[in-house]
Formats: sequence, C-alpha cells, structure tokens
Amino acid sequence: MRDYYEILGVGKNATQEDIKKAYRKLAHKYHPDKVGGDEKKFKELNEAYQTLSNTQKRTQYDRFGKNFDSSGSYGSGPFNGFGGFSSHTGSAQGWDFDFGNVSGMEDIFEAFFSGMGGRDGRRTYRRGSDIEILQEITLEEAFNGIEKKLRYKTEIRCKICQGIGHFSKDGFKICETCGGKGEIKETKNTFFGSFAQVKVCHNCSGAGQIPNKMCSECKGSGRLRGEKDVLVKIHRGASDGQIIKIKNAGEAGESGAEEGDLFVRIKVKQHSFFKRDSENLIFEKEIELVELLLILAGDGKIEVPTISGKKIKVEIPKDFDLAHLIKVSGEGMPYFNRLGKGDLLIRFKVKTPKKINPKLKKLLDDLE
Repeated sequence: MRDYYEILGVGKNATQEDIKKAYRKLAHKYHPDKVGGDEKKFKELNEAYQTLSNTQKRTQYDRFGKNFDSSGSYGSGPFNGFGGFSSHTGSAQGWDFDFGNVSGMEDIFEAFFSGMGGRDGRRTYRRGSDIEILQEITLEEAFNGIEKKLRYKTEIRCKICQGIGHFSKDGFKICETCGGKGEIKETKNTFFGSFAQVKVCHNCSGAGQIPNKMCSECKGSGRLRGEKDVLVKIHRGASDGQIIKIKNAGEAGESGAEEGDLFVRIKVKQHSFFKRDSENLIFEKEIELVELLLILAGDGKIEVPTISGKKIKVEIPKDFDLAHLIKVSGEGMPYFNRLGKGDLLIRFKVKTPKKINPKLKKLLDDLE
C-alpha cells in the first residue's frame, strides 16, 4: 500500500484545508469519466482522502502506518440483534450466553453496561481539554481594538515524536494480551447465566499490535507540559465578559488526537473618570458654582475630555436643568461588529460654597 500522504502529494504536517485542496485537484485530473482519467488512481486517491480527512482515522494511520485498517471497525455493538436466543442459551454479536450459572440480579447491569460498545473498533484517543483565560484590557483598548500576545502553560504536543507517542519506523509487535486480535473475551456470571463479552483490548487499544519503541520524552502520551503563545485580536467595542474562541489553541490531545480550544474572557478595567453604559459613556464633571455661573455668563461652553483622547467644547443649553444629562452624539464606544458609536453623556456635579461672600453676591446680582 502506497503512503496516503504521497498519494495526495502533501506532507505529514498538512492541514485539513491542504488535504482537501490536493484531493480536489487530483480527483479532477484522474476522474474516470474524464478523458485521460485513471480509475485505479482515482480509487486509490479516494481511499487516501477518506482516511486523512477524518481526524480519528488520520491519527491511527499516523500511529500504525501501513498496518492501519481504514475500516476502523471490528463489528457492531452487543445489542445488534438478539435473534439467536433460545429458552436456555443464546447469542448476539459480541456476546455468548449460558444460563446454567446464575448469580445476583445486579450482575446483569454490570454485564450489559460495563464496556458497552466494546467492539465498536479501535479506541478513540481523548481530545485535548478546552482552556479559559481571563484577559484584562483598558477602556481605551476596548475603544480602539487591540491585539494581545498571550502566553500560558498547558499540555503541548511532544516535538520529538510529533505528538504520536512512538516511532512508526521502528515497527510494531503482536500484542501479547490479545494475541494480535485486538479484542479480548470476558465471562461474567449473572442472574440469567454467564455472559461472555468481547471487548477492545486495553493493552493495544484494539490495534492488535503495539509499537516496538515508545517515545522516551513524553512516555508514550504524545504530549508534555509546556507553554503556548497565541495572538488574540480584540475588536473595537469589546465589552466586559465577552468571550473570544480560538480553535485548537487549547490542550494537546492524547496520542495525536485533536487539540482543545482556547476561550479568552475579556475583563474591561474600570476607568478613572468614564463610566460605561453599554455603548454610551457617562462623564461626571465636578464644577464650582462660581465657575458654572461664569461659563453661563460667557459663551456657555465647557471643555470636556473624550475616550479618543481629544477634548471638545460642549455648549450648555440656556434652559439646562442640573438634574438632566447633556448628550454629545457619537462620542461614546463603538458598536461591536457594526458601524457607529454610542453617545457621551455629561453629568454636572456642582459644588456650592458654604457661605456667599460679597464678591460672589455681586456676581449673582450682575447675572440678574
């Protein structure tokens, strides 16, 4: 059997997208219905693609090479038909029954439900766990958007064995536990008799063979404790509690299985003078009564900061009520994933003097 990667013309580190592109190109070239097509090569190409495009099958192929069985199956589960029962003995696929030996009723559940689906095929190696990281950003960073480089500790793929846990070039040997069958037979006594159940061999995970040489660096697990670096893009208008998902940036899978995902939870720090209310920003302006009166007596405009860093002049309406807010349109936070911005809302906190001196009294009289 030719190497599947060689058939598709891709390297062993090829992504699923690379494999798909290579397959489409060659399938178009060798399709039997096309002039110059090649049915044999087309079938060979399909076989390679069916294996390498499936994450689980690809992992097994990488582990066992030419010894890989692309069917990946040893038969159906134990409940696939019970037509073989008689009054005292019976059988189903993967099960043998003998009702001569009877024990406690609870053993029936043990017999039927422990190791259910044991003959479904080779073991599926555990996908890596997902990881969640809390990332703090400032309100200004949420306003502008930013890229953050994250470094975190997790299980990473072993670089020595490329995450497989062994070396295919060193070959394989027959599993002594199952004698190369990939499955073992267990007999249990139940209320209805003794049940002989066929299970996937725990020693070789159903492969029937085990590698001659395991990776000494990762002890055969295919992964080690290490650090990962990821660049996460935080878009403009990001809000507190928002979660960003980065696929396959989580914990490495077992023996080459798929990696978990990384979830970055955003925490927006409190600002020193802006308070966020959805896409709006509230700015509280402390001002002395005298200063406010002077402004009203003049051009009626006051200077306030904005989250973008610039300062703007805002006109105080003539009939302004201190209990209300002054709205400046479009000076708030950007809407997330769409155009436009919220508003800047200005609230005045007027500091009144404890007593009115002659100078202030004269000013009030002049304003009247």
